Formats: sequence, structure tokens, C-alpha cells
Amino acid sequence: MRLPRLITLWLAGAAVLLPVAACSSDEPAAGSAPQATTDAPAEAPQEEEVNAHPFTGKPYEKLRPVLAVKIENTAAGKPQLGLKSADIVYIEQVEAGLTRLMAIFSSKLPAKVGPVRSARISDLHIAPQFGKPAFSYSGAQTKMLPLIAEASLFDVGDSHNPGAYFRQPGRFAPYNLFANTKQLLAKAPKASKAKDIGFTFGDAPEGGTPRKSYTVKWPAARFTFAWSEAKQQWLIWQDGKKDMAAEGGQLGAPTIVVQYTKTERSQFHDKNQSYTPLVHTTGKGSAIVLRDGKAFKAKWERESEDSGTTFTTMSGEPMNFAPGQVWVALASRKPVIP
Repeated sequence: MRLPRLITLWLAGAAVLLPVAACSSDEPAAGSAPQATTDAPAEAPQEEEVNAHPFTGKPYEKLRPVLAVKIENTAAGKPQLGLKSADIVYIEQVEAGLTRLMAIFSSKLPAKVGPVRSARISDLHIAPQFGKPAFSYSGAQTKMLPLIAEASLFDVGDSHNPGAYFRQPGRFAPYNLFANTKQLLAKAPKASKAKDIGFTFGDAPEGGTPRKSYTVKWPAARFTFAWSEAKQQWLIWQDGKKDMAAEGGQLGAPTIVVQYTKTERSQFHDKNQSYTPLVHTTGKGSAIVLRDGKAFKAKWERESEDSGTTFTTMSGEPMNFAPGQVWVALASRKPVIP
């Protein structure tokens, strides 16, 4: 796996000119001898290394624990709270062709986050690349609970950590369950700290196709990412409406990754007999990376569930992301309800 990229700053050496002894005239002062002008040896370039956060590519002083939170993503649960502070946001397909989010927090931690919703089997396949993160969710199918207990995560869901959750006034159940993030992490003192998950950040590769917008579809959801030159972000629309944050403003990110994956039927289904999709995030596949107002064709690879996902250009070079928040849309080339 790649190590986090280092941002290098160069301090140029400069020749320093020693002052010449002088008085008010061109002649040397009495009792003093003229001094020759000499150049001091040029200083060697000094290299200062600044750590770049493995999730965002931005400078950091200290790596912090990872918190993953399942977030509602239908109109009934909007606007969501806390997403603006996430390092990474995954869009996952769930039952009936709808989508749900898994937000990853580490470099920033909002005070509150939500609406918190139930876990899905795909979450358990995404989480191990972060080591053993704290995982916040609200319930799961009974048959899935043993799998959560065995998964590589610390369970800080509402049944294990009820004191961290509260009902937000002005919203209706089940879309009114929110959580205090510090209380979530307090129940997972050994949660893994952020580490390399395969992302690289830096200058964009050559090429790319200029795009004003890019649309990704699921069977019952549609996301459009539109480039804002002023904000240097891809602003987000869902189902034709601006995706607004509860904190204010429209959601957006400097990098959007459309990761095309295989989606098939899992062993789980809801009370309406709609089967839960299993999104495969290991193996290899194609992707589209949106950054700097362009779309880049890319390839992705994840060897195992405890390893990160690497993204490369079609020629095999690292596909650098723009520093900042990253959204990863896990989608199928042809939307399908398994």
C-alpha cells in the first residue's frame, strides 16, 4: 500500500552580500582599510516535510481515531447534519434501488451527526480497510447482528451506546435519530487511527475530459455532480434538487470518485421482501474520477478487505485526488435491483 503523500516545501538559498565599510565619502575613514566585497556561500536548499492526511491529502498535526456513521439519504431525512465535516462519504445502494451514506470522520469531528440509520451488509465489507473503526448505526436485521459482532469494528450503535443518541426536535421517526460524536468515540477508546487506505493526492494527471456536470444513477436515485469554478468543488444535486447541509450551504467536494462495482443479491431482505444488495468493493474495476472540472478515466483495485483501494490512470500511474473531502459513489454500470 502506498504511504501517505508528503507535501514538500522548498526554501531557496540566497547569496548574502556582506556590507562594505563606508563613510560619507568614497574614501575610507582614517585608520581603516578598505574591505573587499565578498559573497557568502549559497545555502543548500532545505526540505521541510509536512504530513498529508491519508484521507484528505491536507496537512495534519495528529492522526485521530476513525468514526464511520450510517446516514439516511432520502428526502425524508434531509438535510443531513455533519456531512460537511466528513473526510470521505460513500454512497451505497440499499433495498428498492435507494441509497444510503456511510460517512467517515477522522481529521474533523462535528459535534452532532445524523439522521443515523440502520447498517447494511456492504458496510461490513468497506470498514476493514480502516483497521477497526468505531461504527455508528441504528439497528440491523436480526440475522446480521452476529456478523456485526464478528466484524472488524467497534460497535457504538444505539443499542450498545444509547447515551450517545438523541431525538432531534422538529423531525419525525425514524429520521430524527442523531448522535453526539464525542460520546460515540468515548465508547471506542481503541478505535484505529487514520492510516493509508490507498488514496493519493496531488496534481492532476494529463488529459481528462472537461465536464460541467456528471450524473450517476441507481434504480431509484440519481446524483448529479456539477463543477463550480468559484468554489473549486463539485456541487451535489440529488433527484434534481440541491443537496443542502443542515449547517447551511450546498454539499460538495473537490473530488468525486464514481467506482463501478458488481452489485448482487445478499442473503438479507427487509420486511417487504426487498433484498439487500451486496456491493463488492474488493477485486478490480473501472472508475471515473472528477476533479478540477474534468472527468478522468481510471482503474481501481483492492486486493483484500483489510487493504485499501488504489486508483490509477489508464496507463497505470497514480490517479491523484484533489486535497479535501472525497465522495465515493459505489455504482453499477447498469442500475439493477438484485
